[in-house]
Amino acid sequence: MINRKLCFLICTALVFFVVLAGCGKTETMQSAEKSGEAKTDELVLAVGSEPENGFDPTTGWGRYGSPLFQSTLLKRDAKLNIVNDLATGYTVSDDGKVWTVTLREDVTFSDGKPLTAEDVKFTFETAATNGSVLDFQMLQSVEAVNPTTVRFTLKQAQSTFVNSLIATGVVPKHAYGEDYAEHPVGSGPYRFVQWDKGQQLIVEANPNYYDKKPYFQKVTFLFLNEDAAFAAAQTGEVDVASIPAAFSKKEVSGLRLEAIETVDNRGIAFPTVKSGAVTEDGLPIGNDVTADPAIRKAINLATNREELINGVLEGYGSPAFSAVDGLPWWNPETAFKDGDVENAKKLLHDAGWTDQNGDGIVEKDGVKAEFTLLYPADDVIRQSLSLVVADMMKEIGIKINIEGKSWEMIEKEMYANAVLMGWGSHDPHELYNIYSSNNAGKDYFNTGFYKNVTVDRYMDEALHAQSEEEAIELWKKAQWDGKTGLSTKGDAPFAWLVNIDHLYLVDEKLDIGEQKIEPHEHGWPITDNLVEWKWSE
Repeated sequence: MINRKLCFLICTALVFFVVLAGCGKTETMQSAEKSGEAKTDELVLAVGSEPENGFDPTTGWGRYGSPLFQSTLLKRDAKLNIVNDLATGYTVSDDGKVWTVTLREDVTFSDGKPLTAEDVKFTFETAATNGSVLDFQMLQSVEAVNPTTVRFTLKQAQSTFVNSLIATGVVPKHAYGEDYAEHPVGSGPYRFVQWDKGQQLIVEANPNYYDKKPYFQKVTFLFLNEDAAFAAAQTGEVDVASIPAAFSKKEVSGLRLEAIETVDNRGIAFPTVKSGAVTEDGLPIGNDVTADPAIRKAINLATNREELINGVLEGYGSPAFSAVDGLPWWNPETAFKDGDVENAKKLLHDAGWTDQNGDGIVEKDGVKAEFTLLYPADDVIRQSLSLVVADMMKEIGIKINIEGKSWEMIEKEMYANAVLMGWGSHDPHELYNIYSSNNAGKDYFNTGFYKNVTVDRYMDEALHAQSEEEAIELWKKAQWDGKTGLSTKGDAPFAWLVNIDHLYLVDEKLDIGEQKIEPHEHGWPITDNLVEWKWSE
């Protein structure tokens, strides 16, 4: 094997000591468990970071997992099928612009006040003006037809609007104010009790919850970094702890390791146009090396994804061939044989890239196959992936110079350099976000200025489809239709590398139910089915 161990060692720095002031299980709880007594109906979790903006769904809380305190109109089950939550059903007009949702009549907020169509209307109108991470630009109006019926009118048909109904927790019009994010009221399975910023969040079961009652009556979330969470697991302070792959080989008494499949991917976004242009802000666009599809495809072919998984991720991950692997709208035809160095070399040679002076770097028309790959300097996983991929590419004559920088600096250079990106969502609209030519140069979307008119057409048709089933077929064609597409078989504007398993240490007697494929790492996706958790027999 090529000497890449130094790259992998970056992932293994450990810190095991942390002061958990005022947090964790009580001594009574710990002594009861050690003595074999019955488990309590309380849990202590360290499963993710503290939400910077609090617990307001109209600004993005709950997008990557259950909003916990709030309910949503629809939700996805463990198989990612769309099912009802607050809604009893919905209809879409023939032109795809009018969505009519009927509500349950038995729902109250945790303060006892009824939830009606007026609260839904208020929630979506507030989200549309609050700068939510969800996109509500398509929303023309929301009408409370009667207490149990809401009518959404869109500016134009958009099939992915259904995901707004899935991801947006409903807030109470009567209890929403400037401090709502810090003192949320909702109709979800749990109600807010206490938030000690920087330390912990305490929640209790909502006695007014209309659906399946949770077994656990009190849950404490500790806001610990990965090192501290692992230390807390070692000392018995938590029932579930999120850990990095570097800790996965260390056994902890009384806890088992759960590796949950995800679409939390990492991949290289390439500039797909030649250099020379600039953005409206004067930032450079394009790269003369990565503008050649042969370079991008060769990197995809030569990357040994299993080696990345085994080395950088300690075996906990899966090869990534797209941004949506394993999801209903993924086109499995986009998978390919990777680690194929010989075919990568042939592809480059056929495209005119040859080593003309024996320095190990191929070139074409006087341009050497050398470019810079940027990654966020504080992200160990992305650094390690960058290092190993750069090492792999030496075999095919491509030189990648890696540079770790702050996101602030990356933003100024990401249109002219490759970037190690991370995505992953249960919403197919993400394909449109990162591949549509309409999003070229918008924030972190389509940083490579990728454009394919056929792909754009498929995605536009998917957005305007009359049903999710019709849209799914169009999303698949955008990836590969047999002739072109946004996948590696087509234009290869990305080199997707890995999907990172989310790792948790879980009390060996705790049943966490059936977990769905988890999205990107933001939020607490493992708690999406918290109402199903219980102690095993």
